[in-house]
Amino acid sequence: MSAIDSFFSTPTANASNSAQSDRLNELTQSDFIRMMVAELENQDPMNPMSNTEMLQQINQMRSITSSDRLTNSIEALTIGQALSTASSLIGKTITGVNTLGESVTGKVDKVTIESGEAKLFVGSSIIPVSNVTAVGE
Repeated sequence: MSAIDSFFSTPTANASNSAQSDRLNELTQSDFIRMMVAELENQDPMNPMSNTEMLQQINQMRSITSSDRLTNSIEALTIGQALSTASSLIGKTITGVNTLGESVTGKVDKVTIESGEAKLFVGSSIIPVSNVTAVGE
């Protein structure tokens, strides 16, 4: 269990819960497998883990893997939808607020996806799709 404890231990006694939460979000399936193996290697031989407990842990790992796949699929779908929506604005006149906070009106020249967000190029201005206030022909 010391291998598991050292994984979750923090460098200072006053570490915040959010730092521990961030570390939990970074866990991968291989981390869970390593923890399960460490648990099996260090268990009390007179009181070993039951088959039921082991199956529950395996099912939890499968659930986490499925959740990760679903999350990745939803993220890919969201990016595709954002690109599709933004590309339908190419050639149209829009009004929106650019990344500098200025109101801009003009025709959309091109579209990009940056950090999962669609950005519209109107001349030299970049307008996030979420900042578009009007669309016209």
